[in-house]
Amino acid sequence: MANSYFHFKRFTVRQEKAAFPVTTDSVLLGAWADFKGDRKIIDTGTGTGLLALMAAQRSEAQITAVEPDLLSFEEAQTNVGSSPWASRISLFNVTVQDYVPEAGILFDTVITNPPFFRSSLLNPDLRKAKARHDLSLKPEELLTAADRLLAREGKLQLVLPLTEGMLFMKTAESYGFYCRRILRVRANPSSAVRRVLMTLGRSPADTTEDSELAIEKGTRHDYSDEYTGLTKEFYLKM
Repeated sequence: MANSYFHFKRFTVRQEKAAFPVTTDSVLLGAWADFKGDRKIIDTGTGTGLLALMAAQRSEAQITAVEPDLLSFEEAQTNVGSSPWASRISLFNVTVQDYVPEAGILFDTVITNPPFFRSSLLNPDLRKAKARHDLSLKPEELLTAADRLLAREGKLQLVLPLTEGMLFMKTAESYGFYCRRILRVRANPSSAVRRVLMTLGRSPADTTEDSELAIEKGTRHDYSDEYTGLTKEFYLKM
């Protein structure tokens, strides 16, 4: 069972009610994502509000966060309200498919840790199943929303399991999105890649920035220099 709260260096995330608690995947994405020059960012399926808070810490952008699950939305409100960036983060209890920004508003980044498990058994808790599986947000629906919400030079940034990530990249090309950066994540140097973090844009890159990261050096809690360097502005233990 997840702890009821998670302390970071500059904010605290309460997660008693959220369907999707703090995960290493989200922390990696929030720390790795490219927010350079971003003025408007949208976090879709914000859960506890973690990615919105990390984006606010790493940028000067105005952040929009949407969350369809009411209890998770209420938890995100608490977390954002107690953070240093409450004035820059707006929360909406709605699906990304139904979210409509104010007239003329387009975003520089869509960031998300989406619910894309397809083949594994569903959690009997429907709220948790929706948070982890593509019951309520198909890859095609996310791409359609990104196309609608992003500025011409905007970026879609997300984390996925390896198999789902490779499939997503192929699907994305049919929607006019191309991978510009990819980070392949291993638990340790000898383990298989288990996650991919991606930045996609509307035009193909001349060269895709392709890198790897191992979380641990080889023994439990002996974190790699790369992982420590990436997350040190957030984790208390780094």
